[in-house]
Amino acid sequence: MSNFSRRIKFDISYLFGNAPWDSGISPPELYDFIASHPVGRALDIGCGTGTNIITLANAGWQAEGFDFAPRAIQIAKRKIKQAGITANVYTDDATQMKHAAPPYNLALDLGCFHGIQNKADYLTNLTRILALGGFWLMYGFFKQDAAQPAPGLVPSDMDLIQRHSLILSSRKDGWDKRERPSAWFLFQHS
Repeated sequence: MSNFSRRIKFDISYLFGNAPWDSGISPPELYDFIASHPVGRALDIGCGTGTNIITLANAGWQAEGFDFAPRAIQIAKRKIKQAGITANVYTDDATQMKHAAPPYNLALDLGCFHGIQNKADYLTNLTRILALGGFWLMYGFFKQDAAQPAPGLVPSDMDLIQRHSLILSSRKDGWDKRERPSAWFLFQHS
């Protein structure tokens, strides 16, 4: 599926309230990170409707985020206003991150990286915007077959990540709602 087709699919899903990946609930792994790290600046990559931006801001973080689906950003702006917080959200491409204002102490990615076709560009820009010593908290599911054109992480992604000066701090394996192997990763920029 082309990037344009994916963008249309996501925008339509948000428009009709049929975005199953958008639970409206921040994951326990994010709360665990917040509880064990000092506040700072955070960027939510693929922020969807802004749920995690609100969670971070309520915990004292200076949070912002972007998504490639304009409809998701419209919803995020409304939710952020209703929550009474200040946070910048905007439309951007995760392989470019043109509007990001570095440095960030945390980059949060819940299911964006595993769907990116050009992962090298994503990682180059991630390390550009992430402070030295900053963290990348990432969730993704794995492909059953690396040759599949579908989204998902493959073993070579871990090598690519390490070549971009991101050191694995922790990994928690599990299964997603569709019974695919998945994992939470915490990397630190060195």
